[in-house]
Amino acid sequence: RYIGVTGVQTCALPIFLGKTDNGDGTTTWNWTARQPDTYAISLNVGPFVEMTADYPSRFGNVIPLRFWRLASDDPAKAAALFAEFPKQLDFYEATIGPFPFGDEKMGVVETPHLGMEHQTINAYGNGYKLDGKGYDWLLQHELAHEWFGNQLTNADWDDMWLHEGFGTYMQPLYARWLNGERAMQSELQTMRLTLSNRFPVVSGKPQDAGTVYNGETGPGLDLYYKGALIAHTLRLHIGDDAFYESLRRLVYGRPDPKPGNFQPRYATTPEFIAIVNDVTGRDLGWFFDAYLYQAALPDLVMTREGEHVSLEWKTGDGRPFPLPVDVEVDGQTRSLPMINGRASFTAPAGAHILLDPGSKVLRRLEYLEVWKASQKTPAS
Repeated sequence: RYIGVTGVQTCALPIFLGKTDNGDGTTTWNWTARQPDTYAISLNVGPFVEMTADYPSRFGNVIPLRFWRLASDDPAKAAALFAEFPKQLDFYEATIGPFPFGDEKMGVVETPHLGMEHQTINAYGNGYKLDGKGYDWLLQHELAHEWFGNQLTNADWDDMWLHEGFGTYMQPLYARWLNGERAMQSELQTMRLTLSNRFPVVSGKPQDAGTVYNGETGPGLDLYYKGALIAHTLRLHIGDDAFYESLRRLVYGRPDPKPGNFQPRYATTPEFIAIVNDVTGRDLGWFFDAYLYQAALPDLVMTREGEHVSLEWKTGDGRPFPLPVDVEVDGQTRSLPMINGRASFTAPAGAHILLDPGSKVLRRLEYLEVWKASQKTPAS
């Protein structure tokens, strides 16, 4: 699925079958891949140097690690990046499940463009840049696509958030895995600042790549960041066990993946919703309708009359949205069930009330809308 031919080392499809000298100054290199998917095929040619290691998986198999760096690179920087391979692989296998192509390799090749998720040989063009996160975000993001993109492939471009949303959510989860809660929250907040909410994440009808990736005609970057924040809200609502089982069923087609008992598959947004409903034993259609099929974010409206406080969820289509909300009153936090999207409680007239103090819920925030609008206003 990905071929690169070099003067130093061949960077190519997973299994090398041999080469033939054609007698005219050219050489034919033959490679094969098990079940290459139909998504993101590319070709690279360059003066690469191969770096190799083996990764002992928690699932009992040994996965070859391969990095084809440019011969002109600083070897120390390349070695530091290569040292991230097993750390990131361990996170994904612990969090989602077996590396889907463990009998082939986890491979990366350096490219002149930023990156792309080619099956077992991801493109890397981040230039070994450090950004204070403690890991290379580009390497981590493209590796996510081995699960969300290559093992699981969207059935239609309208389902692209299954790749980009879940793939992007793996970044703050990995930040927490490495460096704790503050690191995760920092990344989530950066994502929250990007949302445009102009188009639904999922339209419910067939789409093409150009439409969904263009922010003028489709969700654009909301595929990544809104998708990730929706995933975060879902995880906190249904709990880790149900969330990760749902992801495993989506990715592998079964809740108990092991090397050799699954194959690459296609899936849709409705299929994922059905999986979540089955795993939780609840109908969460209202959750996905509000977040995926509506452009506007759910708005939590609070009104106060003396000591009486009312909360109401308002959604883009006006349907009930019974997502529970934590409320902090003078430093004391309680959770409100929001039955039919409404709740009320009493609090002293002068009490300080903070909605969703743990930032668990993706919702409309007026102060961000004011800030966004100010960015569009020409400076006087």
